[in-house]
Formats: sequence, structure tokens, C-alpha cells
Amino acid sequence: MKGICVGSEITALKKVLLHRPGRELLNLVPARLPELLFDDVPFLKVAQQEHDTFAQILRSNGTEVVYLEDLMTDVLTLHPELTEPFLCQWMIEGNIKTRKWQEKLCTYLREHFQGKALVEKTMEGVTLREMGGASAYSLQDLIAPADELVVDPMPNLYFTRDPFASVGSGVFLHRMRFPIRRRESIYADYILRYHPDFAGHVTRYYDRDFHASIEGGDVLNLTEDTLAIGISQRTCPDAIELAARNLFRDPDARIRTVLAFDIPECRAFMHLDTVFTQIDVNKYTVHPAILGPLTVYEITPDPRDSGELRIRRRDADLRHILEEYTHVDAVELIYCGGTDMIAAAREQWNDGSNTLCIAPGKIVVYERNDVTNEILDKAGVHLLQMPSAELSRGRGGPRCMSMPLIRGEWQETVSIFNC
Repeated sequence: MKGICVGSEITALKKVLLHRPGRELLNLVPARLPELLFDDVPFLKVAQQEHDTFAQILRSNGTEVVYLEDLMTDVLTLHPELTEPFLCQWMIEGNIKTRKWQEKLCTYLREHFQGKALVEKTMEGVTLREMGGASAYSLQDLIAPADELVVDPMPNLYFTRDPFASVGSGVFLHRMRFPIRRRESIYADYILRYHPDFAGHVTRYYDRDFHASIEGGDVLNLTEDTLAIGISQRTCPDAIELAARNLFRDPDARIRTVLAFDIPECRAFMHLDTVFTQIDVNKYTVHPAILGPLTVYEITPDPRDSGELRIRRRDADLRHILEEYTHVDAVELIYCGGTDMIAAAREQWNDGSNTLCIAPGKIVVYERNDVTNEILDKAGVHLLQMPSAELSRGRGGPRCMSMPLIRGEWQETVSIFNC
């Protein structure tokens, strides 16, 4: 099947996009961790082993795994004429503005890297030392240390959920909140435009050059006609409004309600999926801190004007909101950390609420969150546990590390649940 088809968080995960952590993590240094959005430096070798286990869990459960770096390599192999404009865009967005440095970088990359190695090098970043030193291009170059990064790495790339979001048969291609992450969506842009599995098959409801920030961790497909989006540290109201307008204008789009969840703006709650995720038709993992009162804004098309929105504030607790909009009689909220608020804070920090559902009631979780996992197990949830000592240092869980491309039909799941 070509294109994208995702109308749910819980139906059978048939195809998923990952990025295996690469040498970009080796260019993390303590002095720049806040700027690069990390709290610690993961050990790359172990992070890769953990990620490979994650991918194997998905394959063993019937999910086709494709990698961002491989799809981008396919694009440049099939369309070699795109290599130069891709590198030019990558350099300009990487803050390489002078013609001399653009030429020097382009020459270096073309002479030393081809195919997948070239794609991975653009993700890794480039230092002065590996290019043979500074040369007399500018005073800044001459005084810079040899290990100065000419182009920054993209260490957050293994969180493939954020640069774009699959919504029905279309996508939101995102403008990321922080400058260090904005280049990440270049790869998705080229893949969606030129890769034979996606070109001509995917509608864009948001694009990376729009003015307002939005990230995929805030976008949840609650049902085939209802989308939840977090108003968060990284997604702003303007972006939600614009995305909703574009969805509602498309007669082929099934989404007719967007729920904007107002969550605290802090690093611990950076995205909506760090505080709750759906794990079955009637079950959700949640962080107790968002249980209520909760402010949600219902956005629907204005029946009086096809180009306008109707926005209604709803003050209710999370359980009632979810029951109403997913049309389920009784929703079960499973607390991250249970009733122990210390455990809840600790395990939410380590993404105990950030689970990846690969089929109704079957989820991938970090094994380190043993308090939450025991509660989930007692609730009858099928757990697929993965190691996470190093991957979790990036502040993202299994959902953050995965971008569903194809899921099963929502109606099939609802029919089974209602039998």
C-alpha cells in the first residue's frame, strides 16, 4: 500500500517509520546540552542496541519497519539531481550563509560521502577538524577551536514522531518549536515529495514553512473523525487553528472535530503524549497531574461559513472528555506510577505515559517503569517491554520514537469491541 493511512492510535500497526540513533549523538557535549534539548549524553553503542530491540519487537509483531535514513537515501539515489538542492537547503537552514563556506562544505561532502553515508553525515553534523581546519575564510574561522561544529548535529532525530504527523491519508509537516530541530523536517519533505511510496499520495494539511510551531508528540488520532492536539510548550494555538481549517476544507478528510488540550508549558510535559496515550478502545495511560479540572477547546467547522471555525471551551475532567468524543460508555484511566506521586513523577519523566500501541490492548513500554508496568499488567494490558537505559536520556518513549505510516481500519476495532 502506498501513501499514509492512520486514523487511530490503537489499530493494528502495519508500517512504521524509525530512525536508528547515529553518530549525531557523539556530537553532544555537556556545555550545549540545553541548546540541543538533552539532559544527558546517551551512550551511543547501547542506545543503538536498545533501538534495534525496539525495531525487532515491532517486526516480530507484524509491523513493517522502515528507516528515515533509508527512505532519504532512496530519494537521492532515484533522483540524483536533488542532491545539490538538498545540500544547499540543509546548509542554509544550518546557518551556513556565506558562499565560500557553502562551496567548501558541498565539496567536502560530495568528495567523502555517497549514498546513505551522505544522508547520515548531514544528520551527524560537521566539525572544522574533519574538514582540514579553518583556512582564512574569516576572523571567526581563524580563532575557532579545531573541534568547533561548522554545522550542528540533529540528536533528536530518533524521535521520529515530531517532524510530521500522520492524519488520515495526509500529514502535518511541522515547523518545530526550537531552531535546533527545524532541519529535521527537511528529510520528510523530500521523502513525501519524491519517494515512490509517497509521492502524489499524501495530502499536506500543514507545512514546515508556516509561521506557527507544532510538533507530532502533540497530535493524537483519537478516532477516525476526532483529532486531539496539545497546546503545549512546543505547539501553539495558531498552528492548531490553521491545521484545523485545512482539514475541514478537504472534503476527503474524515476529521471533523479537533480537541485542543491545554497542558502545562514545561519540559516534563513537553508534548501531549508525555502525559497520556491511548492503549485500547477504552483504556489510556495518564499522568495524574492532568486529571482535572482540564480545559479543552472543541474546534469544529462553522456551519454558517465553510471557511470559519466554531470554537467552544469545555471545562471537564479527562475521563468525561474522552468518553464523550470517542463514544465509549466507560473509559479506564491507568495512572502512571499509580497513586504514589513520587513514582508518578519519576516514571512520567522516564516516559511511563508515552506508550506505543501496536494493536488494541498491546503496547510497547520502557521496562524501567516497573511501577506503571505492573499496574498495566494487572489491568489486562499486553506489555512488550524494551530496554531504555540510554534512549530515555533524550526524554522520549516508544511513541516518540515511532511514526506510524499505515494502521488498520478504526471500524474493525470498534466492531470487535462492541461485539
